[in-house]
Amino acid sequence: MNRMNLPPLPHRAAVLGLLGVLVLTGAAGCSSAADSGPRTAADSAPRTAEARTSTPPSAAKSASATDVGWVQLMTPMNQQAVKLLTLAAERADEPRLRAFAVRLRAGQEAELDRLRPLLTRMGLPLTDVHAGHDMPGMVTERDLTAARAAEGPAFDRLVLAGIRDHLRQSAQVSRSEITAGGRADARELARALVTARETFLAELARLPGAERALG
Repeated sequence: MNRMNLPPLPHRAAVLGLLGVLVLTGAAGCSSAADSGPRTAADSAPRTAEARTSTPPSAAKSASATDVGWVQLMTPMNQQAVKLLTLAAERADEPRLRAFAVRLRAGQEAELDRLRPLLTRMGLPLTDVHAGHDMPGMVTERDLTAARAAEGPAFDRLVLAGIRDHLRQSAQVSRSEITAGGRADARELARALVTARETFLAELARLPGAERALG
């Protein structure tokens, strides 16, 4: 397991509560990822020094540390998953996996359409504050490179494993938001995300080759 390497304060204080839950379950880790390119919650959002190092006062007034940590983690997790699902929709060897990827990608994009406005309502930047760190359940640039190089059943196995990890981890993080979050709108969205992930995880487990690929 990678050693946790959290972003510097004051953003670190905003995510400690959320990631602490994951540490206790033995699933957390945030390590430097030199090969992971910058990721943004919106491609047009600039990554400024101020956005990287501070949480706007309005966010502190309207959101708990768990709310901030959850929405700033969930947004890039979904964005990266969409990239892998796009590859799967185009290149998966198994037709049912291609169809699954198309539907899950649509669901992840619909969630992003709710997560980004939530960031704005909380007074938070659209910048990915986790860029350059490997987070549990995050599809990294290394993962995408490996997927692009794979073909056939090997590609399908990479997709199945990557998407399974994404769905499991993002569901776990969202359950933490449900129980510890301070904003009603964030908790409502977290509940919707958990329900969707449970449904897709059950479907993923039934896909051809899933049992062999996932163990």
